[in-house]
Amino acid sequence: MPIYSAPTRDTRFVINEMLDLASYGNLPGFEAVSPDVTDAVVNEGGKFCAEVLAPLNQSGDQEGCTRHDDGSVTTPKGFKDAFDKFREAGWGTLAHPEEFGGQGMPHVLGFVMEEYISGANQAFGMYPGLTNGAIAALIAKGSQEQKETYLPKMVSGEWTGTMNLTEPHCGTDLGMIRTKAEPQADGSYSITGTKIFISAGEHDMSDNIIHLVLAKTPGAPDSTKGISLFVVPKFLVNEDGSVGERNGVMCGSIEHKMGIHANSTCVLNYDGAKGWMVGEENKGLAAMFIMMNAARLGVGIQGLSQAEAAYQNAVAYALDRRQGRALTGPAEPDAPADPIFVHPDVRRMLMDAKAFTEGMRALCLWGALQVDLSHKAQTEEERAEADQMIGLLTPVIKGYGTDKGYEVATNMQQVFGGHGYIEEWGMSQFVRDARIAQIYEGTNGVQAMDLCGRKLASKGGAAIQAFFKAVGEDIEAAKGDADLGVMAEQLEKALGQQQAATMWFMNNAMQNPNHLGAGAHHYMHIMGIVTLGWMWLRMAKVAQAALAGGTEDTAFYEAKLSTARYYMDRFLPDAGALRRKLESGADSMMALGEEAFATAA
Repeated sequence: MPIYSAPTRDTRFVINEMLDLASYGNLPGFEAVSPDVTDAVVNEGGKFCAEVLAPLNQSGDQEGCTRHDDGSVTTPKGFKDAFDKFREAGWGTLAHPEEFGGQGMPHVLGFVMEEYISGANQAFGMYPGLTNGAIAALIAKGSQEQKETYLPKMVSGEWTGTMNLTEPHCGTDLGMIRTKAEPQADGSYSITGTKIFISAGEHDMSDNIIHLVLAKTPGAPDSTKGISLFVVPKFLVNEDGSVGERNGVMCGSIEHKMGIHANSTCVLNYDGAKGWMVGEENKGLAAMFIMMNAARLGVGIQGLSQAEAAYQNAVAYALDRRQGRALTGPAEPDAPADPIFVHPDVRRMLMDAKAFTEGMRALCLWGALQVDLSHKAQTEEERAEADQMIGLLTPVIKGYGTDKGYEVATNMQQVFGGHGYIEEWGMSQFVRDARIAQIYEGTNGVQAMDLCGRKLASKGGAAIQAFFKAVGEDIEAAKGDADLGVMAEQLEKALGQQQAATMWFMNNAMQNPNHLGAGAHHYMHIMGIVTLGWMWLRMAKVAQAALAGGTEDTAFYEAKLSTARYYMDRFLPDAGALRRKLESGADSMMALGEEAFATAA
């Protein structure tokens, strides 16, 4: 059976030392977040995920979810019991508002748990994960009555939530949706239509499922400007808050998927289901984007989590599996062969994984802090700056994070050789589960276009200029140090590649928009490389200070510095190659006619 241990030591390093979370104690929600409190949450949360959720990951994948003739769905053996334990322990309430039964802690700690849950069992994590997004949308756009009706039980985990966007004929282009919402005399709406790819759309783990559904009212514009958002519960809610009669929504089927088999990805049929509008008519897409942005950050964490889980298993295998001899001579002469850990190509894959996962963890938690600061910083200016930064980096966290997460998962499967292709070892599940993260919540091509087509030009380029300034300041501060200065100069070169790519877009994309489309993916990866390099420079600075201060955990901090150097040596040079690809433009990419792609004789 595959192994999983929550990376608690590394998490504590990022939270307590790199982010210095305790220094924000003057802000709402941070008052009680001392290192002792965060350590307790991190350690106990990690223990829960490793002991309760991880043992169900492989069996859940093999069993999958089952739809019954009445449209009900049962989850794999052990899932409902694990969800009950999850709910009773309050793990899902960490970062939600106290007024609705949450613990009011920073999003940083909520993101920690998201990683651990997903690393232990990604399919399980999607049940509370989608609920978190639905809660965020209702908090931002729901009426007071809707908040009071749904949020307390969604926060507690008694009820779960979903987001319903996609339909059989349309995915990203939501202006094409056909689901209808007919107004009723009592102020509700009758919802009719079909939604597909609905994660956690039907299951047996909660007493009710609260669907947030995009639909069009009569006479609405036939575009994204005609979309409204509705809350549609699986069971109607009585005046006393109890669950009432069944609503007109039914699971028509469970999608047959490549991975995440233990999550019930459903086709949901709405047949005159009773729903209530959330927010303003024809402005549902803006409300849904609140949920989608939360989900995109969560999906970025999934890229990290599957890479981490696969990495842990590959390290264990590389230390145990014996084959061949070290190129410099036998590492263990008395054994018949050396562990494959000694081979540089194996070490390359493991080091790539270590450099990515630790850098990505720092970025995700730093991003979570920006989410907190966007709501809770002391001044409006500070809140706007944080909101601007996380808005800019959300497509990078989702897109680059999941592209690299999948790449790491496949490389960790490669470490196993032929055994990696055999199901019993469990490595194929990490690859299959990681693959969806590049697709849903907007494919990574969509993320790249969001970054390059919207975020770069927003407010005259204010966000990207703020990013360049922040990275540049940390580079300048590190240049005077003998060790950090080398890394700072390497990062400065990569940042220069990103700045040059940005300028190329400015000079060429207006005359031919295809130039932007052809280079967006490369730009997103350049920015991902630079951003993780920024995180590594910050982590290296903290590690160096700890070693200079005489820490007892010397091995940990020396490993941090070594991995930082590896990242700068092996990842940053790719920024230049990607810039040159980007600057080749769209002409050769778009030159061939449709007939040239045909392969028939």
